[in-house]
Amino acid sequence: MPAYSDDRSAAIASALAAVPAGSPVSEVARRLLDLFTSGSIAAGTRLPPERHLAATLEVGRSAVREALAALEILGIVDVRPGSGTYLRGTASELLPQTLRWGLLIGERNTAELLELRSGLEIFVARLAAGRVDGSSLAGMRATVDRMRASVDDLRAFAAADRDFHLALAAAAGNGVLVDQLDVVRSLLRVYADRAVHNADAAQVAVQEHATILAALERADADAAASAMALHMATASARLADA
Repeated sequence: MPAYSDDRSAAIASALAAVPAGSPVSEVARRLLDLFTSGSIAAGTRLPPERHLAATLEVGRSAVREALAALEILGIVDVRPGSGTYLRGTASELLPQTLRWGLLIGERNTAELLELRSGLEIFVARLAAGRVDGSSLAGMRATVDRMRASVDDLRAFAAADRDFHLALAAAAGNGVLVDQLDVVRSLLRVYADRAVHNADAAQVAVQEHATILAALERADADAAASAMALHMATASARLADA
């Protein structure tokens, strides 16, 4: 009789393969994340014991234990002493944590993150131009007005800038894209919050956002993408300097 109902140990083990020599902890975490986000393991499923996973992956139990501990910190699994380790969310719910983990355990530099953010923001602008509604446009107009009124208060300016991009992403209507942008922005935030460092740079940024907004109001996807590309070029240059 299995130790718990709906024992998935065999299915989980069959989906995993031995880990090659190298850095086993990060590789164990990657293998488990690939499995969890495949959708084949339901939220709430209890994972096989550490010794079972270690044998399947052909690594030491300590590597499995450390990988699971890291995944618990990220909110992907729930370790219950005396009971076992359980998958916490569905595949879609795990995506933001998975992206964050993948970026953090790999060697990613600021330039690569800026390139990724630029591509995502340009695509978001293109999508939003065809999907934005009156309420979203009104919200973005308000954030541009806040930016214009706070060019001498850079903390408030940065908050309004973030709100504009959040509203734009929401208008694009693609939750996966929003999650990806959230992760990249969070990793760049230490730079982004001080990228606009004087009133002149703030005025330039205001005009760039106003141009994006004007393209959205015309529902012109090409113009919105082009305006965002220009904004991302200047914003990335400022972030790189920061």
